[in-house]
Amino acid sequence: MNARPISLVVCDLAGTTVDYGSRAPLEAFKEVFARCGVAVTDAEARGPMGMCKRDHLECMLSMPSVARQWRRIHGRDWTVDNLDALFREFLPLQSELLKTHSEAIPGAIEAVAMWRSLGIKVAAATGYTRHMTDLVLAAARRQGLTFDFSCCAGETPAGRPAPWMIYRCMEATGAYPPDAVLKIGDTIADIKEGINAGVWTVGVAASGNMLGLARREAEGMDRADLAIMIGDARKKLAAAGAHMVVDSIAEAALVMSGLRQAIAGGGCPGNRGLLPRPRPPATDSVA
Repeated sequence: MNARPISLVVCDLAGTTVDYGSRAPLEAFKEVFARCGVAVTDAEARGPMGMCKRDHLECMLSMPSVARQWRRIHGRDWTVDNLDALFREFLPLQSELLKTHSEAIPGAIEAVAMWRSLGIKVAAATGYTRHMTDLVLAAARRQGLTFDFSCCAGETPAGRPAPWMIYRCMEATGAYPPDAVLKIGDTIADIKEGINAGVWTVGVAASGNMLGLARREAEGMDRADLAIMIGDARKKLAAAGAHMVVDSIAEAALVMSGLRQAIAGGGCPGNRGLLPRPRPPATDSVA
């Protein structure tokens, strides 16, 4: 089957289109555990990032290091009731943090405009709940960043890495088959979601969860050290199955150029391996 031109792009929110460094969920997960006396690291909080938030909390509780702390502090293993209580406390905390962590990532507005100029629909899919998603989308609209459709946790039978949110976006926008769809996200869960859906899948290495730095932090780093960290993030996203890895959504034109080359050569999402980049990666780019 020959690959089709792209008719839909499905974007993640935090770390991909808004909230450089994906800071809002990181801070919320660390704080909700701290309130229970459990200190979690950035790596523990970021590991399941991209999943729906209740599933994310469950993954964290199941981590041996976190489970040991919970047992020592509370005198017993965690239960589903504990998970439900954490999730209830997490919801307003996350919603409050979103009020100050929804700034559009540099290049996101321009990327969406470019896709629309090509006749491509743009949807948002996220592990946030509908209430959280609406807060982010409202903030994005005030900045000129809009989407044709959005889907979030709780609106499909399962969240990432299941493909259902992408399929819901395809259904709502009339985009099919899967090889006419591009998924772009900054987490391993995003990449697995795209691969499971059978769509073109692009990872974002510098602006989101994999690097995990706020924009100001990244800009203040030694350039050589930063390049090493971004390179490590690229390798992890590629190993998860991404067809292409870029620094940020600001490289949307590069993504489209790579896809055009692949499609012209008869490529399809089922072909594993990174797409050829039209130019070498920018080792000193953080935006």
